Amino acid sequence: MKKTLILFFLLTCIIYGYSQEYAMVIHGGAGVISRDRMNEEAEQEYRSKLNEALMLGDSLLKNGVVCTEVVARVINVMENSPLFNAGKGAVFTNKGTNEMDASIMEGKTLNAGAVAGVTDIKNPINAAKEVMENSEHVMLSGTGASEFAKKQGLEIVPAKYFFTKNRYESLQRLLQQEREREEKDNMGTVGCAVLDKYGNLCAGTSTGGMTNKKYGRIGDSPIIGAGTYANNKTCAVSCTGHGEYYIRLGFARDISALMEYKGLPVKEACREEIRKLTEMGGTGGVIGIDAKANIAMEFNTSGMFRGYLKSTGEKEIAIFAE
Repeated sequence: MKKTLILFFLLTCIIYGYSQEYAMVIHGGAGVISRDRMNEEAEQEYRSKLNEALMLGDSLLKNGVVCTEVVARVINVMENSPLFNAGKGAVFTNKGTNEMDASIMEGKTLNAGAVAGVTDIKNPINAAKEVMENSEHVMLSGTGASEFAKKQGLEIVPAKYFFTKNRYESLQRLLQQEREREEKDNMGTVGCAVLDKYGNLCAGTSTGGMTNKKYGRIGDSPIIGAGTYANNKTCAVSCTGHGEYYIRLGFARDISALMEYKGLPVKEACREEIRKLTEMGGTGGVIGIDAKANIAMEFNTSGMFRGYLKSTGEKEIAIFAE
């Protein structure tokens, strides 16, 4: 009788694609991050928030929550923190406003959703998820995206919600110095890539963009294939860095292509794409995960806020280039 039950369980797992194994990897941005520029208190604050995001994801995945929901809720943790350049901590544009982008893609059907240039949606990743699941489109922008988000019942907030003193002061320094950007203020984009119990992959990315950006500039984060990509056949990836380079490279999709057509492992494929980024003069990083729970966290900067965990208990949180 016991053997019969075991065989029945195994057959059910095969039929429904259910697996006990799950894993996730997150990032909170890459840039000029070094020990001599970050005090111990700040380091612990970042590590604590990354751990909070990982622990939420672990709890959800353990209880069988699907990858798309996990990605959105984990990113919410980072969007709601002023530590990262996404949601609450979004940087300021040249005009002193906050314009946010986000995207999400799931690997089973290649369905995707994105929003760009939104100014009043508390959690842009949630809006991107709604676009993916409840519209015929892939990307919505500006006021149209906000109108859609309202109809979906998402939380809309006043502009003052996104005001954080340190981000505003960063803009003032740049305006005073008449500089287009400063790399340390561009870090903080957040992302998450997940393999759930059902063998499905999903990735999502959310950002406030680039400090002092002008003319409605949009980077790679809301662009499927540039800043975010997921395909059950290969991997799920989320990127962070100088978006213009990621767009030109088709960075996220290229990693998937290197795996699909050249047979590279996810870590090697991510390293190869970072090499291309470096050759072009771009900076940044990428996180990735494949269908076998292999993890990649690659970057060419002095640091990247990052972490991962697996159902096996394996876990890591890191900041600096170690």
